[in-house]
Amino acid sequence: MARIVMKFGGTSMAGIERIRAVAARVKREADAGNEVAVVVSAMAGETDRLVGFCREASALYDPREYDVVVSAGEQITSGLLAIALQAIGVNARSWMGWQLPIHTDTAYAKARIGTIDTVALDRSLAAGEVAVIPGFQGLSGDGRVTTLGRGGSDTSAVAVAAAMKADRCDIYTDVDGVYTTDPRIVPRARKLAKVTYEEMLELASVGAKVLQTRSVGLAMKEKVRVQVLSSFTGEDAPMADTLPGTMIVGEEEIDDVERQLITGIAHDKNEAKITLTGVSDRPGSVAAIFEPLATANINVDMIIQNIAHGSGSTDVTFTVPAADLARSIETLNQARDAIGFGELIHDTRVAKVSVVGVGMRSHAGVASAMFTTLGQRGINIQAISTSEIKVSVLIHEDETELAVRVLHTAYGLDASEAA
Repeated sequence: MARIVMKFGGTSMAGIERIRAVAARVKREADAGNEVAVVVSAMAGETDRLVGFCREASALYDPREYDVVVSAGEQITSGLLAIALQAIGVNARSWMGWQLPIHTDTAYAKARIGTIDTVALDRSLAAGEVAVIPGFQGLSGDGRVTTLGRGGSDTSAVAVAAAMKADRCDIYTDVDGVYTTDPRIVPRARKLAKVTYEEMLELASVGAKVLQTRSVGLAMKEKVRVQVLSSFTGEDAPMADTLPGTMIVGEEEIDDVERQLITGIAHDKNEAKITLTGVSDRPGSVAAIFEPLATANINVDMIIQNIAHGSGSTDVTFTVPAADLARSIETLNQARDAIGFGELIHDTRVAKVSVVGVGMRSHAGVASAMFTTLGQRGINIQAISTSEIKVSVLIHEDETELAVRVLHTAYGLDASEAA
C-alpha cells in the first residue's frame, strides 16, 4: 500500500465527463489499496472568468476579497469530484483549504504555504476515505482565505504530499511527461524517464510550461518524488506506477548523470529587452537602475553592460518579463534623474532559448557548441546568461523555432523516429 497525491489540472477537470474520467482513475488507485488524496484545479478558463468579475467590480479591488472570489473555482471542482467518486462507490469527501487547514502568510493573491495540519487528513485516509482538496487556496493567520498565485495548484499538491509524507505526487496534465523540448516544434523530441529537481527547476524557469516553478522548488526542498502523467490516456491504460510518465527526482536516483550532457531545451517568448543609453560609468550607477525595479517587484534576467571607451558613459541592456514592460518603463522614467540615462529603448520581439543539463558540471564546451551552432545558421545572439547547469541566449523571436530545432539536433537529443 502506498500513499499517493494525485493532482489534476484545469483541462482534466473541464466538464462533468472529464471529472467522471478523473473519478474512474482515482477509483483504480483506491481499489489497489492505496491511500489517496486528490488535489484539483478549477475548470479550464474558470479562474480567468472570476478574475474578470473582480476587475469589472473595481479596478482597485481588495486583494483579500479577490482571493475569496477566485478560490471558488477549485471549491466547485473538489465538490463535484467527491460527488462523482461517491456515485461509483468510492468513499470520498472534499476538504477546503481552511478545513485542514493549509496555513499561509498574508500575501493575498500570491500567498506562500507555511504548514499544513494533517491530523484530520490522516484520520480520513486511515478510515479509507479519498480526500479531495482544492488546490490554489489556503488560510491566513488572521483567518481569511488566501490564494497562491496562478498555477498554484501544483504547489498545493506538492505541499500536501510533503505534509502527509506521500510516496509520490502524481501530477496529471495534458502532456504525458517532460520532453527534451516542445514536441510541437521538434517532432523527434524524446520523453524523459527521469529529470533531476535542479534540471526541472531550470526548465520551468526558462519557459517549459509542464510544472510551476514554485512547485518544483518545494519538491526539491522537501524531497517529494513528483511524476508527470497524462490524464487523457484510455481507461484501460496501465496503473501510474507501472507505466510512468516522467519522474522528477533527486540526482542520486539518476545513475547516468555523467553521460547525460544536455537534458532539454526550453524557449520563452514572454521576454522584453530594455536598453538604457548614456548611463554614467561610475560606482553605484547600475544599482540606481535595478533598485527601483526590485522595489516594484520586477524580476530582471539577462544583464549586459557595455564597456565605456573614454566617454565616461556606458549602455546597459537587460530583460524583464514582457508583462512587466510597461511598469518597468514607468519605474525607470520616474528614477531617470537618479539614474542619469540618455535614452530608453525597448524591444518585445525577442525570445530566450536555453539548454539545460546537470552534465554541464563535468563537461566543457556546452556554451561553445551552442554559440557555434547558432552562428552557423545566421542566428544573432543579443544577450547571454548562465548558471551551473544552464546556458540561455536572447535572440529575435522569429528565429526561435529554428534555434530550438538546430540545437536539439546539435546536442544529440533527436529520437531515432518521430513521435
